[in-house]
Amino acid sequence: MTNSQLTLVQIDNYGPWTVTPEPRREMDLQTLQSRLFADLAQFVGSRDGYVFFTRFDNMVAITNGLDADDHRLLQESIGNRYPVTISLGTGIDASPVEALETATAGLQHAGSAQDGDRREVLSGGYLSGPERTSSDVQIAHFDVNDATGKYTDQLNEFDSFIQIEQGYATLMRYLREEYGALSFFVGGDNIISICPAMDAADYRDAIDHVEAEAGVELKVGVGIAADPHTAGMDAKHALETCRHEGTVVELSRPVDGVEVATD
Repeated sequence: MTNSQLTLVQIDNYGPWTVTPEPRREMDLQTLQSRLFADLAQFVGSRDGYVFFTRFDNMVAITNGLDADDHRLLQESIGNRYPVTISLGTGIDASPVEALETATAGLQHAGSAQDGDRREVLSGGYLSGPERTSSDVQIAHFDVNDATGKYTDQLNEFDSFIQIEQGYATLMRYLREEYGALSFFVGGDNIISICPAMDAADYRDAIDHVEAEAGVELKVGVGIAADPHTAGMDAKHALETCRHEGTVVELSRPVDGVEVATD
C-alpha cells in the first residue's frame, strides 16, 4: 500500500507579474524559472524528496518525509531571494493523482493563481512519523531502449526530441488514466513516475501500450521505500539490472510482500 505525499508548488500572481509594468524579456523569465527550479530541487532533494518542473510556474513535488516546518522554510527562503513568492498545497493518498487533486484544491480554495492578494498559502496535511511505512513511495524510472542508436545518432536533435516526447506523452497519459500515476520527463530519454502499488504485470502492460501506440520501446526499474530518494535510487539500480540482464521490468522488492515474476 503506497501513501504518497504530493506538494503543488505555485508561483503567486506570476502571469500578471511577467507583464507588469510592461512585458519582461523572455530569457530573463526563463532564467528566473530555471534558477527557481534548481533551488527547489536542491532544497527538497536535500530532504530526500523529488521535484518536477511541469510548467515551471507550477511544479509538483513528492515530499514524503518533509513536514510543515520544511514547507514554511522553503517559502521563506524563496521569498527572501526572488521577486516572486510561492504557495504550497499538500495532499496525501494511496493514489498519486488523488493526492495531487487534494493539494490543488487547497490552493484553489485560497484564491486564483493570478490573485494579487494571494501570497504564500500553505495548505494541507503531512505524514507524521508513526504514519509512515517502508512502502509509502513507489518510484518507476523508465528509459528508452537504445535511444542513442535509434535517435541521437540517426536523427537531428529536434526529430529525436519528437520521438522521445511522443513516447513520454503516451506513457504519461496511459499511467495517469489507468493507474492514477504521475509521470515526468527528466531529461535525455528518462521518465520518472510516482506510482500507486503497481506490480510487474502492470508495468509491462504500460510498456506494451507505449510501443503499440508510439513505436517507442521502454524498460523500467521500480523502487519501493519510505521516501522518494531511497525509492528512486532503488529504481535506478533496478533499471541497471534491466540493462545488464536484457529484461524489461525489474522491481527492487515485491509489492505488498507478494513476489511477482518479472521478465
